[in-house]
Amino acid sequence: MNLKQLNAKIANCFQCPRLVAYRQEVASNPPLRYRGQKYWARPLPGFGDPKAQIYIVGLAPAANGGNRTGRIFTGDRSGDWLCRTLYEYGLANQPHSIDKNDGLKLFDVYIGAAVRCAPPENKPLPSEFANCHPYLVQEMQLLTQMKVIVALGLIAYNAVKKALRLNPEFKKFKFPLFGHGQQVKLGDGRFVLCSYHPSQQNTFTGKLTQPMFQKIFETAKALTQLKE
Repeated sequence: MNLKQLNAKIANCFQCPRLVAYRQEVASNPPLRYRGQKYWARPLPGFGDPKAQIYIVGLAPAANGGNRTGRIFTGDRSGDWLCRTLYEYGLANQPHSIDKNDGLKLFDVYIGAAVRCAPPENKPLPSEFANCHPYLVQEMQLLTQMKVIVALGLIAYNAVKKALRLNPEFKKFKFPLFGHGQQVKLGDGRFVLCSYHPSQQNTFTGKLTQPMFQKIFETAKALTQLKE
């Protein structure tokens, strides 16, 4: 399987009845500001450079963000933060992520998520995480040049740890507790880098500031340049 085939498989997933119903309900009853727009209302494939050295893992699409636009971290404020920061570090060709046809290109970066459908209240159920987890595992395996995994939030970090532990090499690996800026050096020369998620809950309260987020990608770029 290649990334194109995996993305087609993800986009046609109907494993979780609650998420299927919710993503369609949101599309049928959008907020006024999005009335008249055709929603994607399907699971979101990964997006970016297939030869990426930096793999970004989020939680799940936003109901009126990726679920509307059809591209991960696109059409919401979390996506605005992420895209602007990627652009500042030469990892994207433009500082905005509005629509999947807006011309955005990522350089040396690929973006995925722990769950691929928008969940009610942004809270997937354990069974929904479990159904989606193989997609994360396969995506990680197909990104053969990946050197740094940027986990956006504790939930993404936990999903990444679970995926890594499927490899016998990491089955007993002692991962540190999540913390913004936490670096985890894996035994194979790769790194996991933790960041607070750029959600409004974090950015509006000042828990995550722009300089803090910029530092994450400054570090990620530096880590890709280390010689093994």
